Order: sequence, then C-alpha cells, then structure tokens
Amino acid sequence: MLRFTRPLRHLLKTTTGIHGLPVHPNPLPELLKTYESTLSALSSIPQTSVYRQGVEALVRHKINIVKGANGDIAAAEKQLNEGQIEESLDIAADELSLAAKIVEWKAWEPLEEKPEPGQWEYTGQTTSASS
Repeated sequence: MLRFTRPLRHLLKTTTGIHGLPVHPNPLPELLKTYESTLSALSSIPQTSVYRQGVEALVRHKINIVKGANGDIAAAEKQLNEGQIEESLDIAADELSLAAKIVEWKAWEPLEEKPEPGQWEYTGQTTSASS
C-alpha cells in the first residue's frame, strides 16, 4: 500500500474540486504575502477605525497560524478552518480588495448628509443618529 505524506499529497493535487478555483503551486508564501499586503493597506486607515482594529487582529492571527504551520499545508488548512488552502487564498484576496476599497471610500469619515429619521432603526431597535 502506497501512502503519501501531506506535503507530497498537495504536490500531487490536481484539482480543488471547486469550479474556477485552481490548485496553487506554492500557497503558503502567497498567503503570507497577501496578508502582509492587507496589513499595509490597513495602515492607511485611522487606528480608531473598528474595521481596521478587527481586520488587523484577524490577519495577524492568521499570519501566526501560517507561520506556525512550518510549511505543512494540511495543518494550516485545519487551523485556518476556511476549507482548502486555495479557499483561504481567495478569502485573503477578497479582504485585501475590501481594505483597498475602504481606503478609497474613506469610510471612517463622517457622513456628508445627516441620515433620515428612522434610517438606522432595525427590528424594533432604535438608535440615535449622530450628526
């Protein structure tokens, strides 16, 4: 009986089984690069931004997971808990794209127009709109 180690199994992986999501030949360095790019994009957002604080903490946690996996793709997949490593790459790319959009939109700045009364009321909960 022939058994493959986990790293070797990934080298022989020919498909993710997900339409449009190809197997990445070297996913962990690419994932780290994407996470670092996200942190760089977040540095343009004020530190008081809740979005920056949340995403920065999450990305730093994911960086620690990937670095701690020591090249073991299966271990990284398990700890990231996002499916296959290619799915993690896709999620990281989406977060990087969103961070760039948040910077472009300057979403942390106050609204240009005061919200209409009741605009921020959901399912019976009332919140006061800030000026």
